[in-house]
Amino acid sequence: MKKLPELYACIYAREFPAQSLLRLRPEVQDKPAVVLQGEAPAQTVCALNTRARLQGLRRGMTKVEVDTFESVAVLERSLRTEDAVRKILLECAGHFSPRIEDRSIDGVFVCVLDASGTESLFGPPLMLAKQLRQRVRAVGITAFVTISANLHTSICLARGMTGGTPLQVVRRGEEAKALATLPIAVLDMTEAQEETFRVWGIRSVGALSALPEKSLISRLGQDGKRLLQLARGERPHLLQPMDVPFVLAEQIELDFPLDDLESLLFGLATMLEQLILRAKSRVYALASVTITLHLDGGGSHERTVNPRVPTNDKQLWLKLLHLDLQGYPPSASILAVHLHAEPGATSKVQLGLFSPQLPEPGRLDVTLARIAAIVGDGNVGQAVLDDTRRASDFHVERFAIPSSEPVSANTASRLCLRVLRPAERTTVAMRSGRPCAIYFRSRQYAVEQVYGPWLSGGDWWNEAIWGNEQWDVVARAKDRAFLACRLARDFIQNDWHVAGLYD
Repeated sequence: MKKLPELYACIYAREFPAQSLLRLRPEVQDKPAVVLQGEAPAQTVCALNTRARLQGLRRGMTKVEVDTFESVAVLERSLRTEDAVRKILLECAGHFSPRIEDRSIDGVFVCVLDASGTESLFGPPLMLAKQLRQRVRAVGITAFVTISANLHTSICLARGMTGGTPLQVVRRGEEAKALATLPIAVLDMTEAQEETFRVWGIRSVGALSALPEKSLISRLGQDGKRLLQLARGERPHLLQPMDVPFVLAEQIELDFPLDDLESLLFGLATMLEQLILRAKSRVYALASVTITLHLDGGGSHERTVNPRVPTNDKQLWLKLLHLDLQGYPPSASILAVHLHAEPGATSKVQLGLFSPQLPEPGRLDVTLARIAAIVGDGNVGQAVLDDTRRASDFHVERFAIPSSEPVSANTASRLCLRVLRPAERTTVAMRSGRPCAIYFRSRQYAVEQVYGPWLSGGDWWNEAIWGNEQWDVVARAKDRAFLACRLARDFIQNDWHVAGLYD
């Protein structure tokens, strides 16, 4: 097999602790914001956004120094949030190549992917770089994207990018030229090594690459050879790919305990938007969403919403979550929110040409959710008979989208029996062992037609023994009032009831 020429793309995101926290906080993105780490009162700034940097804020400032600036949003660093966002970015990179290596360091996200052979899918390298940055920007992270035939060159170029265009593509064989003007700090070296080069008067990568190899190795050892290879864009690397699972999840830790449900929905809108965006990129829809609320005091509150068909309608998801949380509110203040979604197919329900028009699935879901909020979640659905001889045993199942098979004429013409719950007591006169007259709801009926009896019984092995006989009768009163009903006689109690009425 012919080996493809090497090509690597690097995604480099600075101020990662700040970007991770701000991506789901649209109300703070337009303000200067800093992220503090450490324990009070020795907290220091570990990351900040551009607006804070323009106001004069810098890394390493203490909380007291930050308080001297006006209108600055102060956030606590969350390693859990950074890890979740890192997985999201790796998942985005996995859409372009299955061979990905995570080279993130503290406070900076660095991901390198093997882009060799992707020209037929995403076009030339510059087009690939634009799509990569656009995809990362869609999930709320600003990053630099560099492409080179050498993995280490792409990382060093991204470290040296300060402004202007966030994209850079290096032609094959021009790695040393592209790195020449950058400071030596972009190379992977220690502070002692950097200080040594500064004493020698070496401040750029180009000046370092011009040093003689043997003399440099004699002074710095094998690290000298490694740094020289990095400066010349010749350092080899064996890519160590990792497996990135596709998981639709978002989480946010609140700055203060939250009790208002309306304020919670404002944050859920941004989280759902991200979930839908990531599902659409894989041609999926959200089939179910599980919301987990971490409460004050250490508890949690979890609810799952399952619409009839998978959908990417954000407003529908917000309404369903709102109605569900109204019916089952959390028992304490909310400290953190976690959303997990299951992907589903985006196929539509295809009905027959002459089938009756069904209600829109989204509106049906909202209507059923409103009814469930009133009567209870377990009381909305269709009655399904249990596998038993007891006539009154049934359970409620959720409504499902019916199949497109047409209903036969025989099925459509059947009578409908409306079961009375509870059954109404009645008086029945018998003649030759068959009902001949009924006294029901203050009116006497003469039986014209009678069908039966149907005998049933069960549970003879315990105290809950039961048995009855049932008759279907057609009767009329003296004023010609019509009655079609089902009669039931309890063998144990020896009394009659009207079990149901036929339409």
